[in-house]
Amino acid sequence: MAVEVVAALIWKNDHFLICQRPANKARALLWEFVGGKVEIGETKQKALQRECMEELGVLVSVGDMFMEVTHTYTDMVVHLTLFHATIVEGEPKKLEHHDLQWITTSEIPKYTFCPADVEILEALQKKGETV
Repeated sequence: MAVEVVAALIWKNDHFLICQRPANKARALLWEFVGGKVEIGETKQKALQRECMEELGVLVSVGDMFMEVTHTYTDMVVHLTLFHATIVEGEPKKLEHHDLQWITTSEIPKYTFCPADVEILEALQKKGETV
């Protein structure tokens, strides 16, 4: 059974936010979108708001879904739902991540992302997506 995971596509002008996983966690130092597991009784939107507060110290407004993917890792299967999100309060801080970057779609190839994000990144590159 897949683990339900949510993530945020947060734009600032033509740049979107990516986060580098901590060195002591699975998929260490790979880049990803901010987010995490949906807890029992939570909606995906509430889970994403909680994760953004825990990991970045920001309050977000969750918008429409951008994309869903299912990915099988050696240790788990994740069903990832990526939502458009807007920061409504706060400035992103490295509360859990090793690093944070605002990048353009053309900069995606410079970073090594979690495998579950590859399909999403390809879609972003095709669309040259901005909000």
